[in-house]
Amino acid sequence: MDNKKPHSFLVDIELPQPDTQDLRGRQSVRATFKLSSRAIDALSIVAVHLGIKQKSLFDHLIEDVSSLNAIAREIEAGEFRTLERVQKTFVISRRTLNCLEDISREFKAPRDALVEYSIQRLLPVITREREKHRKRKKLLEEIRRHLEDGRRLLEKSNSLLGAEDPVAVWLEAAVADYRSACGSIEQFVEKGNIIEEF
Repeated sequence: MDNKKPHSFLVDIELPQPDTQDLRGRQSVRATFKLSSRAIDALSIVAVHLGIKQKSLFDHLIEDVSSLNAIAREIEAGEFRTLERVQKTFVISRRTLNCLEDISREFKAPRDALVEYSIQRLLPVITREREKHRKRKKLLEEIRRHLEDGRRLLEKSNSLLGAEDPVAVWLEAAVADYRSACGSIEQFVEKGNIIEEF
């Protein structure tokens, strides 16, 4: 019989035990909401542009109880009903769904409206990121010109010193690194173009 002993550091340290309710709250569930296309696009764009999972972003917005309470107090249900909305299913945590349903009941506020207006909090983020994206695009033009200058300098060093000269070898490595960085920047800017269309 194998009598494995627990690791000694676990014996000597008192650790809090995970709470079953907390663990269940992290479970993923599917929930369907009727939202405006603009809200759906905003959530998607911010998730893609900032590299955050849509579920994490959604959970972050809805689990901000103080903001959700403020939204629930100010909701104009009539105004919300005039929005053209489509059904969209999201994967969210059980805790987020419970939080949303509790506040919806407490304030008698439509669940969909709480989600819609919570997502609208992302609009200033999109505005700031769109401005940064424009600046990145301008910088990318300069980076490309700088890379082209580096290539010409490399050709000149190869012509003057020969490709085997240590200076030419180091310069070639620097230009290769710069080319790689430029490629990564181009991909990032290309991926970010989605924010300009919003």
